[in-house]
Amino acid sequence: MRAVVVQQFGGPEVLKVEEVAKPDVGPNQVLVRVAAAGVNPVDVYKSTGHYARLPEVPYTPGSDGAGEIIAIGDGVKHVNVGDRVYLAGSITGTYAEYALCEAAQVHSLPDTITFPQGAAIFVPYATAYRALFQRAHAAPGEFVLVHGASGGVGIAAVQIARAAGLTVIGTAGTERGLQLVREQGAHYVLNHHEPDYLGQLQKLTYGLGVDVILEMLANVNLNKDLGVLAVGGRVVVIGSRGTVEIDPRLTMGRDASIHGMSLPNAQAHEMASIHAALIAGLENGTLRPVVGQEFPLDQAPAALEAVMEPGANGKIVLLP
Repeated sequence: MRAVVVQQFGGPEVLKVEEVAKPDVGPNQVLVRVAAAGVNPVDVYKSTGHYARLPEVPYTPGSDGAGEIIAIGDGVKHVNVGDRVYLAGSITGTYAEYALCEAAQVHSLPDTITFPQGAAIFVPYATAYRALFQRAHAAPGEFVLVHGASGGVGIAAVQIARAAGLTVIGTAGTERGLQLVREQGAHYVLNHHEPDYLGQLQKLTYGLGVDVILEMLANVNLNKDLGVLAVGGRVVVIGSRGTVEIDPRLTMGRDASIHGMSLPNAQAHEMASIHAALIAGLENGTLRPVVGQEFPLDQAPAALEAVMEPGANGKIVLLP
C-alpha cells in the first residue's frame, strides 16, 4: 500500500510516499481503507521534531481520518466490515491507503457526512468540545469568544457552542473567513486585523465582558484576552507559538483563570463523553464539518505548509 513515511525529522520535504506492507489485523483491532485523512498543525510539530511526545522514526503521520472497515480482529463487537467510520487516532498513521486502529479508535460516521468531512472531525471537534466543556465548563447563556474561528478548531467551536446555547463571538481575518464564521452560526463576527477589534466586546456583552475565550495563538493574544474577561472568566489555551508576558493583576480583579489544554491528556471516560456528543451532533445536523482544501497523498508536504498558514477556512485533508 502507499503511505507517507517520515524517515527523519525536518521540513515538509521529509514527507515521502513509499510502498509499505498492508497491516495485519490482531485481536481488538480494525483495518480501515482510508478515504480521507485530516491534516493538523500537530502533524507539522511532530514531523519537524518540535513536539513533547515525538514518535519514533520512521513513522506515518496522521491521527484523523475516515473510511470503510475492511477487516476486524477477534473481540471487536461494536463495528462490522463495511461500516463507514471516522478515526480518532490509529496505530499505523492515517496518511496512507489503509490504517490499522484499535477498536476504540473507530466511530460510526453518519451517511450524511462525507469521508472528507469525516476526516475533519476528531482533532478539531474533540479539541473544541474539551476546551469548552471539560476545561472551561461553559454554560448556556454565557458569552464565548473564539479566536481564529474560520480554522478547523474554530469552526468546530462555533458550531458546538451555538448548539449548546452560548452567545458566540468569532474572529477571522479575511472577508471570506468572516462570512464563513457567520455561516457557521456565530452571533457576532470581528475582524482580528482591525486595531481595536477587542474594544467592541464591551458593547456586545452589555459591559460584562466575555465568559470564555478559546485562544489559538496565546503568545500574541493572551494578555489582551485577560483584559476583556468577565468576572469569573476563563481563557483556554489551545495553541501558542512562543512565550508571552502577562499582567497577573488582570486576573485578580476578575477572579479569572487560564486553563491549558492538550487533547492527549483526556482520560478514557472523557473521550467517550466527547465522541458521544459529537456523534449526536453529526446525526442531528448541528455539527457540519467544513473542508477548506483537499490534496492528493503525494502532495502531503504542500498540505502541511498550508495548515500552518492563516486563512485556512476549514479543514485541510489528504485523499489517498
